[in-house]
Amino acid sequence: MKKIICLFVTTTLALSSCGIYTKYKPVTEVPEGLYGGAVDTLVAADSANLGNLSWREVFTDPCLQMLIDSALVRNTDLLVAHQRVKESEATLLSARLSYLPSLALSPQGSVSSFDGAKATQTYSIPVAASWEIDIFGRLTNAKRRAKAVYAQSLEYEQAVQTQLIAAVANGYYTLLMLDAQLEISTATEAAWKESVAATRAMKAAGMVTEAGLAQTEATYYNIRTALLDLKEQMNQAENALSLLLSDVPRSIRRGKLEGQQLPENLSVGVPLQMLANRPDVRSAELAVTQAFYTTNAARSAFYPAITLSGSAGWTNSAGSMIVNPGKFLASAVGALTQPLFNRGQNIAQLKIAKAQQEEARLSFQQTLLNAGSEVNNALVQYQTARDKSEYFSKQVSALENAARSTRLLMQHGNTTYLEVLTAQQTLLNAQLSQVANRFTEIQGVITLYQALGGGRM
Repeated sequence: MKKIICLFVTTTLALSSCGIYTKYKPVTEVPEGLYGGAVDTLVAADSANLGNLSWREVFTDPCLQMLIDSALVRNTDLLVAHQRVKESEATLLSARLSYLPSLALSPQGSVSSFDGAKATQTYSIPVAASWEIDIFGRLTNAKRRAKAVYAQSLEYEQAVQTQLIAAVANGYYTLLMLDAQLEISTATEAAWKESVAATRAMKAAGMVTEAGLAQTEATYYNIRTALLDLKEQMNQAENALSLLLSDVPRSIRRGKLEGQQLPENLSVGVPLQMLANRPDVRSAELAVTQAFYTTNAARSAFYPAITLSGSAGWTNSAGSMIVNPGKFLASAVGALTQPLFNRGQNIAQLKIAKAQQEEARLSFQQTLLNAGSEVNNALVQYQTARDKSEYFSKQVSALENAARSTRLLMQHGNTTYLEVLTAQQTLLNAQLSQVANRFTEIQGVITLYQALGGGRM
């Protein structure tokens, strides 16, 4: 007996060194300079991180919060992700239950008669049990893999939620930008309508040529078509938002772009937080975890499976004897199954598992690099738009002065009306660009929040 115990301990230690019992060690390091040198000033040495904020702290507009709340309840993609979590949870429960014995009740009965003799009735009511002893780690690795699949489904759900919140916010602020551009264009259209009437009067008085009148009218019609384009874009943006809400096309209640407040502290934290915050990064590492335990399971296939089985119940058939009432009957069997002729297949499966594990590792590395690049792009987008906003303000102010001056000069006969048209058209373009740049600045914050793994409740 002591020899058997020693042999068992020795075998277990040997198998541990083969890797079938080892646990996956999570990644604790990230590439140096993951966010890029351009954002060093925003890389905090502590846990300060925009991605750690609740989405309600980032998006404070009440109308936007109502839209996000509705999307989190109704969006089809998020509901599908939730069902995937339930599926993987059931798979994990099944893997855990595999440690327990399997029980089966299989009652049998028969009636037989030979050469017209009195019929003989036999019956048996056994309860059969089978239990695999997990000495070689097959069940353990299957359970650990199922646990990683379950965790990955949770990360997928979080990734869908993060993407959904960012999409709703982008769609909402797109509408606010279009509203602001429409307001500017409508005011400009009204002013140009008066200019057309004034130019016609000046043409009748001989103060403006036919070419000047035609240019004024053409510019007015161009603004009218731009208004129609803006209204079409607003309709498309509202329909896109309605789809995110799993709703029919409808008008979206909203505020104004002016006065929108978003966090000014855009600290991205230390790059190592990317491993804990980004759901897609965590999901990619969990894929490595799954592949790791799949490889362990492929190794355990080289070792025997030990199964204990037995049955107990009542029967009135004991060989050639038939007794009434039935008697209690019990049996127990131990089986050891050692693979002999499928070693080549097991070797092939192990090679496949190792290759898939390496693929998952490389995919994880690329996902981490992509995440760092997204953070860098979002920060540069925000910083560039923030820097440009000051110049846009100065440009619009200068063009307003230019438009006012050219109108005064024309009234005193020192300039042509074409110069007035040019100044007003340039001013309109600058005002529209200023609004678009404000949206780009807000979009940079949204993208950065998503890139840092934000979107938690």
